[in-house]
Amino acid sequence: MIRATPGSVETEPRRDRAAMTAVVLLASLVAIASARDYAGGWNDGSRLATVESLVDRGTLSIGDSIFVRPSPRSSPYPATEPDLVARGTQDKIRIGERFYSDKPPLPAILMAGSYLMLRSLIGLDAESQPRRFCWWMTVTSSGVAYVVAAVSIFTIAGAVGLATWPRSALTASFALATMALPYSRHVNGHILLLAVAGLLFVCVARFGRRSTRSAHALAIGTLAGLGFAIDVGAGSMLLLSAIAWTGIRCRRLSAVGVMLAGAAPWVLAHQAINYSIAGTMLPANAVAENLAWPGSPFTPGNMTGTLRHTPAHFVEYAASLLLGKRGFLGHDLPLLLAVAGGVVLVRHRAAELPEIVFAAAWSTSTWLLYAASSTNSSGACASVRWFVPLLVPGYYVIALVLRDHPRTLADLALLSGWGSVIALLAWRVGPWTRHLVPLYWPVVAAAAVSWTALARWRRSSRSAHEVPLAERAAISS
Repeated sequence: MIRATPGSVETEPRRDRAAMTAVVLLASLVAIASARDYAGGWNDGSRLATVESLVDRGTLSIGDSIFVRPSPRSSPYPATEPDLVARGTQDKIRIGERFYSDKPPLPAILMAGSYLMLRSLIGLDAESQPRRFCWWMTVTSSGVAYVVAAVSIFTIAGAVGLATWPRSALTASFALATMALPYSRHVNGHILLLAVAGLLFVCVARFGRRSTRSAHALAIGTLAGLGFAIDVGAGSMLLLSAIAWTGIRCRRLSAVGVMLAGAAPWVLAHQAINYSIAGTMLPANAVAENLAWPGSPFTPGNMTGTLRHTPAHFVEYAASLLLGKRGFLGHDLPLLLAVAGGVVLVRHRAAELPEIVFAAAWSTSTWLLYAASSTNSSGACASVRWFVPLLVPGYYVIALVLRDHPRTLADLALLSGWGSVIALLAWRVGPWTRHLVPLYWPVVAAAAVSWTALARWRRSSRSAHEVPLAERAAISS
């Protein structure tokens, strides 16, 4: 990475620092410009209702929130969504005679700290200033998470050995050509878990085989535990995968114990709050009785958290989550390079094989969990919202591919170019949408055709022993 010429030993580190500064500034500008000053759907309305209720009324019950009973004269919802303005968020559960958000409580409690501080500093008030409240909550939660995630990708790329230019290209791809961009527009837990996953993979990439110190295991455990508290589904799979990775890398039960000690406070806090609200250790929104309130849009047939597929339908539905009209891979086209390149890395037994297995294990287990326990492809949203955090393990693998196969930077540029079209169109409508992203299928088809053409051009221009990455993946599989 550093050129060994007189007077230039510090050139690359200086470039890295300048590039890092640029990443922070540009990601911050994107986050600020992206934040909307209203709640766009049930999801963020439910979370913001808890924040408002906790600070302004001292309760987790949201029945009196402006996001549950909006005022037409001063609504936190857009006038273009009359159903939202009339009925408020429907992402709620009823316990006894009280309504609560059906979202994990800890993220809202942490956001309440931000609201409390802003109320003291600038006089922010949710009820009288709903638009201002929504904007600030979005910037201080999803906006900050977007910046943290982008910085994490840049750091991960440096930790695996990429030079400044490919690090910057990889970070730009992540920030502008994936669903991370539209999910920065509104409050949501998925981009929060994306940021936590980014920090966790920074630890994984930096420590790797050197993860023998207790501090390393403690940091990874703390982040995995926080991930569980943010999203019990994807977070539980992250926690289990991190436990396995720690045991494999450290080869000491004591390290696993330290890792679990780091995770325990977050896991226990989530479970304690959940139990105090719903009287169950299960996710409160996975209990059918809690969703059986008059007018509820949720039934045992469409609620997430129960198994209801036949084997054939499970296979079809699982495939659609990746490749269908809301498909994760189709909306995040650069990840196709992670899939093809990951096969090659495993076949060649890369030094980071345990980390690659960790990335694959978390991604695959989360995919299969939601494929087995849902039927609605995550509802009204751009792509499958549950999988947004899985961008991080995907981009970790891409970083390794770029390091070991530098020519694939062209593949990343091509896929990111098409991916940015989808990301920008999704950004324009926001993450909460009932409709397909405009031009989705034509863009996906154009990406497939052009990537295939690039592979064929390489095959014809190289010598016989130089096989394109996509072809190596096909042969390996």
